[in-house]
Amino acid sequence: MKTVLICAGGPKEELVPFQNFKSMNEIVYIGADKGAIHLLNAGIIPDEAVGDFDSLSKEEYDLLTSKVAGVGAVSSEKDETDTDLAIVKAMEYEPTHIFLTGVTGARMDHFIAVVNSIHRFQSSADRKICFKILNKWNEIFLLEPGVHTFTKNQHFEYISFFAFQGPVTHVSLTGMKYEVHNEMIEMGTSRFTSNELLNAEGSISFSSGICLVIRSSDE
Repeated sequence: MKTVLICAGGPKEELVPFQNFKSMNEIVYIGADKGAIHLLNAGIIPDEAVGDFDSLSKEEYDLLTSKVAGVGAVSSEKDETDTDLAIVKAMEYEPTHIFLTGVTGARMDHFIAVVNSIHRFQSSADRKICFKILNKWNEIFLLEPGVHTFTKNQHFEYISFFAFQGPVTHVSLTGMKYEVHNEMIEMGTSRFTSNELLNAEGSISFSSGICLVIRSSDE
């Protein structure tokens, strides 16, 4: 399993704990704009850094170029976000998993852009890649139709399901506090928010649509 962790420039207080990944054998670190500085400050030298780096001071940019071999600087006048550029770079490593952190902070427009980008990249990839958005309190990902199993996680106590871009049909939830069978998650509903796994494992199955899943913690 090869994993790429992309760190964008969101508030450092919201970043996923990097020690969760240091034991992985095959992991690639990519900094998107100021996310590269977040990685350096955590004692991690990124394998790549991409972006226009317009949020970096001269001192930070000089530090970046002195530490990171692969710095891909682009013009600030571009169609892609820095995170999009980082995802494109990540896919060159042919990973099985791409995790993104630093994208859920003050710039909620960037967060929505990342969710849409994940959908676009995930659906267009010639082989399946698991994309997840991570911070200290949440993991967010998209599921396609089928049966998907979740393992109980004491940190992510709550699990919520939302329709993404259209209804999710023939939904069944098992092993959870609130179980359903053959129901629909409609756009705009909050009914499937804040469920909990009761058993060691639970599952969702559905026949059509894209399901946005958020696993959350209160602390």
